[in-house]
This record gives sequence, C-alpha cells and structure tokens, in this order.
Amino acid sequence: MKNSNLLGIILLCTSFWVSASEGLIKQESSYSVAETADRFEAIAKDKGLTLFARINHQQNAGTVNLSLRPTEVLIFGNPKVGTPLMQCAQDVAIDLPQKVLISEDENHQVWVSYNNPEYLMKRHNIKNCDATIKKISAVLSQLSTAAAGQ
Repeated sequence: MKNSNLLGIILLCTSFWVSASEGLIKQESSYSVAETADRFEAIAKDKGLTLFARINHQQNAGTVNLSLRPTEVLIFGNPKVGTPLMQCAQDVAIDLPQKVLISEDENHQVWVSYNNPEYLMKRHNIKNCDATIKKISAVLSQLSTAAAGQ
C-alpha cells in the first residue's frame, strides 16, 4: 500500500508542478494546445462559468509576421466566487477574472498554467477569505486536470 501511494505521489509530481517563486501552477496536458483549450472551454461552460475571452497569441503574432509556438489564454470566471474574494481585498480585482494559459514549450509539451490562488492571497494580503481561496483552488485544479486529460 505504501509503495502504491509513493508511486502515485511521484506520478502526480511529474505531471503537476507548482512554481512558488512565480506563483504559477502548471500541469502537463495529453492534448494539443487547441484541443486542451477546447476541452477547458467546454468544461468551464458546463460548470456554469462565464468565458469572457479566448486569445490565440500564436494567431495574433502571425498577423504581424512573427512566429510563436501555440499559445492561448482563456479568461473566465463566476461573480459568485470572484465578488466575495474582492470583498476581502478589492485589489485582487486586477487579477480577476481568472486566466488560464495553455502553451506548447520548446520540447512540444503542452502545459496548462494558472495563478496559484495562494500566491494571489499573499500578493493582495487577503485575509479572512480562506474558504473562497480553497474553493477557487479546487475549481482551477479540477478544470485543468480534466482539460489536460490527467
């Protein structure tokens, strides 16, 4: 039992990475950038979240004759969750609505990245909002895991 738990932790760490210094959570995806973004969008909408924008940076770079590996940002949220967070610390609004970056690295590996809610809590000195932060963390983790096929 201990060996299988240890193996599970090791496997999780290889596909799920937190960079505390940058405040990002990154998860490896089994799909292309476009397919991961499509999956994320569909899952977010199914969960009742509002998709405010989907930005294709690679496509935008092409309009000015520049190249960029596949890179998309989805901006989404839910006022029922974001508003209480802003009531705790209004400055957090600069980081809302939530964003997810889906990008392909130089090794052709696709990553789903988003701001760590714990980082936002520290950045904006958010107090007395632990339940909201935990809820946001859980939703972001579930969305990214499902979209990445992990």
